[in-house]
Amino acid sequence: MINAETGHKPENGGENVDEHPNAGLLRLATYAAVAVAGLLILAKLAAWFLTDSVAILSSLMDSLLDAGASLVNMYAVAHALVPADREHRFGHGKAEALAGLAQSAFISGSALFLLAEAGQRLIEPRPIVRDEIGIAVMVLSLVLTIALVLFQRHVVKRTNSVAIAADSVHYRADILANAGIIAALVLAGRYGWIYADAIVAIVVAVYILFGAWSIIRGALDQLMDRELPEEQRARIREIALAHEQVVDVHDMRTRSSGIQNFIQLHMELDGELSLLKSHEIADEVEAAICQAFPGAEVIIHQDPAGLEEWHRDFQS
Repeated sequence: MINAETGHKPENGGENVDEHPNAGLLRLATYAAVAVAGLLILAKLAAWFLTDSVAILSSLMDSLLDAGASLVNMYAVAHALVPADREHRFGHGKAEALAGLAQSAFISGSALFLLAEAGQRLIEPRPIVRDEIGIAVMVLSLVLTIALVLFQRHVVKRTNSVAIAADSVHYRADILANAGIIAALVLAGRYGWIYADAIVAIVVAVYILFGAWSIIRGALDQLMDRELPEEQRARIREIALAHEQVVDVHDMRTRSSGIQNFIQLHMELDGELSLLKSHEIADEVEAAICQAFPGAEVIIHQDPAGLEEWHRDFQS
């Protein structure tokens, strides 16, 4: 990783393995997701046996898939945090994007299962029994899921982790699902509207499919080395130009891999400066960028200001 104070990356190939500053937070987020999914599987399994609700069954299957996806996520995040080595000079961050694609498959599968089960229950509706037990379990599920999603949101804000963001998408869908299932149990168990059970399951399935699509897009952006958001690129340019001896910046290229950002740019300086002085200025700018983007790998090329040179026709 880049040292935020010096702006230098250790020449290691395995030595000086400083972890990302948010590594512990990322691991904790994956452990919390697996723990919550496991607890909810047990609770929903008991509730399904007691109520015979297709909505609770669909929620149980969703929790099983949540657990599988979160386990994949836990492995992917652990692998993505492994420092760069001689065979993987850019680190292992894209394991997160691959995990995101795997999660989208899990999520899509759960949505299709919900649609099939809900369609069957629309054709052959059944009354809900012991609805009070089902409601209690779903309220517990709702509270735990909300707490998990709030924690995941905090982690994503701190780390910009694609894998945790992807994990959070289907847990956010679970919040809607849990609230809908509670409503369905009340309508079906207390008021005899037995179709509510299946209708809620269909609505949840459609929402989950939209969530899966957003995960796919985010994962593909990383795998295809999409540029960082424009506001972050503007921030990088602003930091570089804040140095009094930097004339201009061009040919900026950025991408992300897991939680790590990669930033390259050409910096225009007075052509009369010595090589040593140019190097010192580049180090200062590099350190400033690393302070704003912790863990980033920054490469700066110095150009004499006003020198006409050819670059690929990309906007910087």
